[in-house]
Amino acid sequence: MPATDGRAGDPLVAKLSQFTSLSAADVGILEGLCAREERFGAGASIFEEGDAPRSAFVVTRGLACRYRPLPDGRRQILTFLIPGDFSDLHAFLLKAMDHSVGTIIPTRIAAIERDIVLDIVLHRPRLAAALWWSEMQEAAMLRERIVALGRRNARSRVAYLLCELVWRQQAIGMAEDHSIRLPLTQSDLADALGLTAVHVNRVLQRFREDQLISLERRRLTLLNFVRLEALAGLTSNYLQLNSMPAGAVRYFDDLEQPYRRR
Repeated sequence: MPATDGRAGDPLVAKLSQFTSLSAADVGILEGLCAREERFGAGASIFEEGDAPRSAFVVTRGLACRYRPLPDGRRQILTFLIPGDFSDLHAFLLKAMDHSVGTIIPTRIAAIERDIVLDIVLHRPRLAAALWWSEMQEAAMLRERIVALGRRNARSRVAYLLCELVWRQQAIGMAEDHSIRLPLTQSDLADALGLTAVHVNRVLQRFREDQLISLERRRLTLLNFVRLEALAGLTSNYLQLNSMPAGAVRYFDDLEQPYRRR
């Protein structure tokens, strides 16, 4: 049964292929998950804090964010959701959502019902492991955000977030070398990094002057990737790209033999 790395085409296939090679059957299942899309305009609410949980979903196009609204009208962006990212696979275990999800630009999502998630967990061990890996990657991103907000200065925070967005989009084939589309406003970046929009503007201007980045017409290019990594104080290792250990590969190969014979 041939496997694919999924880098060109379906973003969900591309994302989970970072973790392990996928069989043609696996790819078919993932593509089926994304077949029925819901469309949202820019600045739309997918769900809000306090809502009853809706189905889990995967972003298929566009850009969204998970955030917490504050009583004074401000918000803290927790993570940006790019194509291939899941949201709230375990939400059916909750009575009410403890955060909100909204779109940045026109965005499409594909809902994934609880029964489908549970069927994958029970009958597709390798795909189930890939879903767990996706959740672990998000947890690692949240840990890194805590470090950034608690211990990094403004320049390091901005460098870290720009690098992360490029790394994530490179992994699913959405980046051209170190260049990506960046439809985020300075206020969006500020809400993610605990800064003011004015402060973000100053940092970006300094990065331009130092020839670290180019940011024109919503196109971000990292011109000096090595120096930006040094400023950020990290590499892409925390994202656990291409990370499935050889022993785990053998384990899931053995575990899936009965399903393949069927």
